[in-house]
Amino acid sequence: RRELLRSRRDEVVAATPGSLPAQAEAAERIIAHLLRRFPDQILDLDGALVERASGRRFEPRDHAEAPLALAGALVAEDLCLMEAAEDGYRLTAGVLCFPLHWSLRDKLDRPLGAIHAPVPEFGARLGGPAARFFESLHAARPVWRVNWSLVDTPEPFLPPAHRGSATAFDPERPAATLWFRTERQSLLRLPETGAVLFTIRTRIEPLTRVLEAPGAAPALAARLREMPEPMARYKGILPIREALLAYLDGCSGEAGGSMPSGLTATG
Repeated sequence: RRELLRSRRDEVVAATPGSLPAQAEAAERIIAHLLRRFPDQILDLDGALVERASGRRFEPRDHAEAPLALAGALVAEDLCLMEAAEDGYRLTAGVLCFPLHWSLRDKLDRPLGAIHAPVPEFGARLGGPAARFFESLHAARPVWRVNWSLVDTPEPFLPPAHRGSATAFDPERPAATLWFRTERQSLLRLPETGAVLFTIRTRIEPLTRVLEAPGAAPALAARLREMPEPMARYKGILPIREALLAYLDGCSGEAGGSMPSGLTATG
C-alpha cells in the first residue's frame, strides 16, 4: 500500500475540492480507533503517529490537504467517501490501492448509478434499493458484506488494464491457476458531516487452499451454476465456467452443498 501511495499516488488517491471536512472526520475516527484498539502497534507522540515496530513517524499536519491519504497509509483497508448530492450519493474522495478492474479517478464525483453502470442489472434492479440503503444508514449501526471473485493473479492492484480471469487459466489444472479474491466491505455513517465511509479489505488466497475446506468444492460449484450469464461474463468467469465446474464436480462427486465459513454467495 505504501509503495503504491508513494509511486502511483495520482492513481490511488483522489478527492473533490469540497470533500475535506468528510476526509478530516473519517481520518480522525480511524486514527482514534487505531490508538484505542492497537496501542501496542501505534502511539501518539506529541501529535505525531508512530509505529512501534518500525519507528516510522506520520505527521498529520503533512496531510492537511488529504487527511484520508494519511488514514489510508495506516490501515489495510481501501477507503472511499460517499456524500449526498441532488442526484444521490457521489464518490467524493478515496484511497484505492487494491482495485478490481476499476479506476478511482474514473469514478470520482459520480453518483451510485454511474459508478455501478457496468454491473449487470444494477440500474434496473438494484439502483433504487441501493439508494434507499444509503439513506437509511445510521452512525450507530455500521453494516458489512463480503463478495468474491476468481482471478488469474495474486496481485492486489488490478486497474482496468488487467481484465479477465481466463488469461492464465489452464483447464488441465484449473484450481492451480486461479486465486479466490474476497472483499470485506463496510459502510459507516459519519455523524458530523453525514458522509458514508466505505471500506474494502481485500484478501487473496490460492483456490487450491480454499478448496481444502470441507464442502468448499460443491458450494463453489453451486454458486457458479446459479450465477446468471451476464454476471458470469462481467466477473470474467464465463469463459472458464464449464472447465472449472467439471473440475469441482470431480473434487466433490456432486454439485451442491452449503458455503463453508468465510465464503458467501454474494456475487
